[in-house]
Formats: sequence, structure tokens, C-alpha cells
Amino acid sequence: MSVSSGKTALSLIQEILSHLGLANKTAAWGTLGTLRTFLSFTVEKDVQRLLRAITGQGVDHNAIVAVLTNRSREQRQLISRAFQERTQQDLLKSLQAALSGNLEKIVVGLLQPMARFDAQELRRALKASGSAEDVAMEILATRAPPQLQECMTVYKHDFQVEAEEDIRSETSGILQDLLLALAKGGRESYSGIIDYNLAEQDVQALQQAEGPSTEGTWVLIFTQRNPEHLIRVFDQYQRYTGQELEEAVRNRFHGDIQVALLSLASVIRNTPLYFADKLHQALQETEPNYQVLMRILISRCETDLLSIRTEFKKKFGKSLYSSLQDAVKGDCQSALLALCRAEDI
Repeated sequence: MSVSSGKTALSLIQEILSHLGLANKTAAWGTLGTLRTFLSFTVEKDVQRLLRAITGQGVDHNAIVAVLTNRSREQRQLISRAFQERTQQDLLKSLQAALSGNLEKIVVGLLQPMARFDAQELRRALKASGSAEDVAMEILATRAPPQLQECMTVYKHDFQVEAEEDIRSETSGILQDLLLALAKGGRESYSGIIDYNLAEQDVQALQQAEGPSTEGTWVLIFTQRNPEHLIRVFDQYQRYTGQELEEAVRNRFHGDIQVALLSLASVIRNTPLYFADKLHQALQETEPNYQVLMRILISRCETDLLSIRTEFKKKFGKSLYSSLQDAVKGDCQSALLALCRAEDI
């Protein structure tokens, strides 16, 4: 198959999925990730290729990118272990010594277990000024319960402190309550049974939660109910009040908690669109926000990046691949484009 025909086929698949309403369902056909398990995987060949890339005359960036962006995270872990056994050296540290800048950061992100990558991103956000609520919301609200639990375990192991303690020390008020509730991972799972009475009760509770000290109602409903239930609550709220629930949030809340609730509503309505918006914003800055680009592409390339690409093209009229190609500079461009995978025609 030629490159152009492959791109056309991929675009056609995405178009069909979007019309079927499957574009935001990550399990629709196994995975909607751009990076899959490499079927011709031979761990020894990859170890040899990486060894040549960092010990030859000059570091072969292309070889490193070609291997790491074409293997699943599980396969990359196998490569790391085999490299250690063969050379008695840590692959991650060896590549860090050979690389620098954003490409080094991407390689580190690809070689770490996902839970460690999330834990480090969460820690960085909580300890940095101005980004705690945004990044914490992204990680805590979009990871599946088992992923979140593993992230919390790694966070405590690596930083010798519970993530909840850092949230308490770095945030306050209703935003703190919201992040703590998400960190506990107590969201109900969808049973397949529609509870119309509960949906009615939740809509009434949100309508009545207007005065001081009623913010807890919003936190409870937004963080405990399953997304399928919340979509019905959002729709029913608009039918009853003539106002989208997001507009009610804008009218009743201000500052960080307003931003957090709106982000959470966006995740609940359409997670791929939420990420598409974040990627577009990161690309629109005077200097692209490489940290955001790297975090999203690395964390979503094996789950739903095809869906994110679909939403990006649909909303902004330009493919994510072309947008990255135009905005991203330096030696990390090839790695980010490889994770994105292909142009959307």
C-alpha cells in the first residue's frame, strides 16, 4: 500500500467512525490510538539498533525516534529490560545522556511506565505556579479508575507524600474539594441501567444550589456520577431551564473553580474534543506549549488519539498533523509527528 493510499484509508475510517457516533468511544474497535503493538517486534533487534544509535559517531536521533514511536508502551518496557540485561546499563539514563531538550523529554515520557509519567506530570503541575488546576484536572478527570489508582501509588512511592496532601497544600476552597474528590477515584461505574429518578433529583439539586455553601452539591454530582448519567443530567437541565449547564457554571462561579468545572463538563461531554481544544490552544501560543503537546500526545497515542485528530480537524478545519508540522520546531518535531501518525485528508 502506498503512503498516500494509506492516509486516504485512515481518513476514510475516521470519517465512517464519526458518522457512526463512535469517534469518542475508545473501545469501539479495540483501540482508537495511533500507536499499536508492533507485530514484527524483535526485542534483540531493537536493543541492537538503539545501542548503535547512541554509541556510533554522533547520536542517531532518527533511529531512536523510529524505534520508540513504533512500539507500544509494553514493548518499550521489554526493550528497556533487555537493554539492561545485555549492557548492564539503564536505557533511560543512556538516552538521557545522549539527548537534550524536548526530544529528551519525549523519550523519557515514552520509556516510563504510564503511571510514573502521570505522577511526574501531576507533581510538576502542583508545584508550579499557575498550572495546578488545569493539568491536575486533565490527569485526574481523564484516567480510568485503575490508571488513577496506580498513579496515586507511584506518586506516593516516588515523592514520599500522598498526592492528596500536595493538593491540599497547593490549592484551596472549592477547587481543592473538587480535585480531592477526583483523586479518590470514586466515580460510579455505568451499570447499563438508566436511573431516571436520580437524574431528576440531580437536576433539581443543581438548580437549587445557587447560594453560598451550596458548591458541594456541584462537586458531588460532577465527581461521583458516571459520564453517561451526567450527559442525561446536562440535557435535562437545559430542557428544564432553557440554559446550558455550562452557562449556569459561568454565572455562578468565578476564577479557578469556574475553569475547573467547565473543563470537567467538557471532559464528560466529549473527551477527545476536550483534548483537541487543549492541543489547539497549545499550538496557538507565540511559542508552542511543548509540555502540553508532549503530555497529551504521549498519554493518548495508545488510547484515543485518532478520535482527538477527528475532533481537531472537524472543529478547526486543519489537521493536527499539519498544525504540528507548521508550529513545532527543532529535533522533537519528528517524534511528535510520529506519535500523531498521519495527515487527515
